[in-house]
Amino acid sequence: MGTVVSLAIPAATGTVPQAAVEELEAATAVVEQLFKGLDRTFSLYRPDSEASAMARGELALRDASVDMRRLYVEAVEWRSLTEGAFTAERPDGVVDLAGIVKGHAIREAGTSLLALGLKDWCLNAGGDVLVAGSPTPGTARPWLAGIIDPEDRTTLLTAFPLGSKGKHALATSGTSERGHHIWSAGLQSARDQGFRQVSVAAADIITADVLATAIMAGGAGTLTLTASRWDVDVLAVKNDGGLLATPGFRKLAAQPS
Repeated sequence: MGTVVSLAIPAATGTVPQAAVEELEAATAVVEQLFKGLDRTFSLYRPDSEASAMARGELALRDASVDMRRLYVEAVEWRSLTEGAFTAERPDGVVDLAGIVKGHAIREAGTSLLALGLKDWCLNAGGDVLVAGSPTPGTARPWLAGIIDPEDRTTLLTAFPLGSKGKHALATSGTSERGHHIWSAGLQSARDQGFRQVSVAAADIITADVLATAIMAGGAGTLTLTASRWDVDVLAVKNDGGLLATPGFRKLAAQPS
């Protein structure tokens, strides 16, 4: 999927160092195997993937794998919920699940980590973050997810506490790394209503990932729709460099860790 994945697992007090290392290595191996498997199916960066075969017109959706068809159905449902701001198709009709597949991979990896009995961890895939527990096991201390400044990617705009108020995921969508790669189903937002970067905090990573992409595509109107329909917190960087934040985002981001 053309992204970097990192995993942090804090050691509980009293854990033998070697045991902590072995636990991290085992969890990393599981996550790595899962991402590689999904990459072989969904990555458009791999010419031998199922997604690339579909993009070249060599494989029809009806003949695709169960995983591909299931994720496509989920993406279509999100298109309806966001009133067309999120879509699983490019303007030329090619199926492209890039707007949901990374969130799906993170979701699956998180499920695997929980199945391993791990209670405290932070999984980061290309800036999209899913957490469980706390960086200090046994406490209510939240994980802090940094949001990069699109004007200067060596600095942070702010850090958002995850694990508090039921928000365990943060996803960011923007144009600073990959340029203008986001489209929508017939929606056009005026430049003064558009955004350069959008970060969404939600209870789950799919909601955060999809809505960040949808707001980028649909602009201010989709931000208003999102705030009214979902329990999420949003920080948007406008094209002119100004910031828009929902009340919940301002409140939580301002709290001391």
